[in-house]
Amino acid sequence: MATVTTAAPPPTAGSNPDYSNYVNPQWVRLLNLLQMNVRYQRCSGTELFTDDGTVILDFLSGYCVHNVGHNHPAIIEAIKDELDRHGPAMLQSHVPDLAGTLAHRLCSLAGGNLEKVFFACSGSEGVETAIKFARKHTRRKDLIYADGAFHGLTCGALSLMGDAFWKDKFGPMLSGTVAVPFGDLAALGHTLSSGRYAAFFVEPVQSEAGIRVPEPQYLAEAARLCHRHGTLLVLDEVQTGMFRTGTFLAAHQFGLDQKDTLPDIVILAKALSGGLVPVSAVLMTGDVYHSVYDSLKRSIVHTSTFSENSLAMRTGLATLDVLETEHLGERALHMGEELRRRLRESLLRYEMVKDVRGLGMLSGIEFQTPSSLKLRVPFEAFRSIHAGMFGQMIVMRLFRDWRILTQICGNNFMVLKVAPPLVVTEEQLDRFVDAITAVVDLMHTSASFWSEALSLARRAVNV
Repeated sequence: MATVTTAAPPPTAGSNPDYSNYVNPQWVRLLNLLQMNVRYQRCSGTELFTDDGTVILDFLSGYCVHNVGHNHPAIIEAIKDELDRHGPAMLQSHVPDLAGTLAHRLCSLAGGNLEKVFFACSGSEGVETAIKFARKHTRRKDLIYADGAFHGLTCGALSLMGDAFWKDKFGPMLSGTVAVPFGDLAALGHTLSSGRYAAFFVEPVQSEAGIRVPEPQYLAEAARLCHRHGTLLVLDEVQTGMFRTGTFLAAHQFGLDQKDTLPDIVILAKALSGGLVPVSAVLMTGDVYHSVYDSLKRSIVHTSTFSENSLAMRTGLATLDVLETEHLGERALHMGEELRRRLRESLLRYEMVKDVRGLGMLSGIEFQTPSSLKLRVPFEAFRSIHAGMFGQMIVMRLFRDWRILTQICGNNFMVLKVAPPLVVTEEQLDRFVDAITAVVDLMHTSASFWSEALSLARRAVNV
């Protein structure tokens, strides 16, 4: 393990007040508190370069956006080429050939009976699309989701999430949505038996819930149950798709390849355009698609202003080229498993580390309440001041002391998400293992770790 040397705090983002004045001052305050408010001048691959020349490793990937790394030259070239064409970017009254090409390619990679695509701009918009299409196709209103889910922050998507934090004070959500425990087939079957539900929305791996990987048979059996009761299976692969977990869809590792286990709708976004142009894609069966666009007058019954724009379509095609030609899925499978092996070897000997888990290049390190009195007392004191700040203390230490950007999971503050770009090198993975081991060792051996943590938690109360 490398020796930790506490570096000086990173430089602040400067004195320009416009963001605080006109966008989100609380976000600025939080970054300042965590000593993470730096100005990035350039980003390339897995490296983020600040204005003073500091190099920070990105182990978050914009929440699984930068699968091909930051600013991949092939994708930038595709964008420049499309702009130089001066072509029809958003006419809204023509047939965009690039959209057809990208849709064909996505359906071929996804396989099964997914044969139609609706393009939008974000994962949340993709979820809203799936809600509408599922209701129209089944002529049912109610929806099922899994506990711990994160599907987005629009009201429809929020209706498929249980954590009150995200919904508090935003008014009533969609009625008729119900949660079942993730991985619990008996509970799902019981809920489905009423025959009321249009769709079951589920992430193959629950990312924000703490990188929860289901049992191997769960998704296939869930698909069979859904089909038996006339309910659509909707897979939210916004974070897990695009080779993040090793295969094009995470679902490809869970036996969803038989006629009775095929998903009806799959939602992709985030990494689809290399992190450079907003885009999402909702893949679905022909039957579902045609139930919405079922007549000439309904050909525009569901659309989106920026859907199918040429920049997004070109970047999507270029991103797929990079992912496939550089074999980044195979790389994610092999290197992700090796990373978790090394993390388990280094971390599971510490009492506050409960588990290391994941799939491909999507991993989680779960922490737990310590059993020994000398650690439990400061931990409980810390948590009583501000429950969510324990994970942020680890994030801050990794950033400040080791120049590594990470984040905790949005619905489980005791799990650190480890999701570097798929182009990450073995040397960079080694550096992360050294860094997180040093931070964990510090929390187990140094009183200064907890005194700083308590000070941070007290200051966070007012942020």
